[in-house]
Amino acid sequence: MKQESLSRSAEAEAASPRKNAANENVDFGPLANWVGFHLRLAQTASFQAFVQEARSVDLSPGRFATLLLIGRNPGISQTALAAANGRDKSTLTPILEDLERRGFIVREKMKTDRRSYQLTLTDAGKKMLDQLTVCAKRHDDNLDRIIGPKDRAKFLKILQKIATEIGRGE
Repeated sequence: MKQESLSRSAEAEAASPRKNAANENVDFGPLANWVGFHLRLAQTASFQAFVQEARSVDLSPGRFATLLLIGRNPGISQTALAAANGRDKSTLTPILEDLERRGFIVREKMKTDRRSYQLTLTDAGKKMLDQLTVCAKRHDDNLDRIIGPKDRAKFLKILQKIATEIGRGE
């Protein structure tokens, strides 16, 4: 029984959030083993690392996926972009307004539906996307180093499964 208690304690320790001066005396309780909590911590750490990687670029790395999706799908509608980017249209609109104001994208009313817009990159947007892609590649290489080539495909599949199944409300 004592050995079982020790192994559970070691398991909880291994699964607990990274120790640092700010949280070394924090009791995380069940959070220490909750996947959702660790997903949030990992996403925050990943985003902060990408910010550092792209610090020389005059654009928030949070805009990268939006630019990339528009660049890969010229003429994409705002509705399709929102779905592909995992955002609702109301949070996407200010991002698109900012990108348009900076001259990175063009929003044009669709000929088939005058209430909808199609999106394309400008030359400046393509240049910015190229710069951010270099930063993203370095960041992704670092994540690959952490995850390991053996686990990468499985890890991506699990993340995609979570996004798909939770996104469908299952």
